[in-house]
Amino acid sequence: MLADKSIYVVDDDPSFRRSMKRLLREHGYDTTLFDSAGALLQHEKFDQALCIVLDIDLAGQSGIDLRRQLAASGIAVPVIFVTGNNSEVCRSAAMTSGCAAYLNKPFKPSLLIASVEAVCGRGD
Repeated sequence: MLADKSIYVVDDDPSFRRSMKRLLREHGYDTTLFDSAGALLQHEKFDQALCIVLDIDLAGQSGIDLRRQLAASGIAVPVIFVTGNNSEVCRSAAMTSGCAAYLNKPFKPSLLIASVEAVCGRGD
């Protein structure tokens, strides 16, 4: 496991969070799970993640709003958006918010791992 840093997964679906934890652990990543944007923001080290795998359609604050808030605060943690919303409007909003990658659910696990490795500097 990579010492001292985790991939943070923010999604309101418990089964998705668990599957992401298993997948990322299999590839050597420590993972911290959150069920909402607010839960992430309450975490004392939310700005120290290797990257954040972030659902767009969260109850309360959306993933896009969270990404914009982090950027406005000067927090440069890379964000990989994951969503079941395949609209062009959603994709455009995600891309203009400064995300590192955008994946539509369901996605192949290899796509997520390739995205994580690219933003964490472990890709080939």
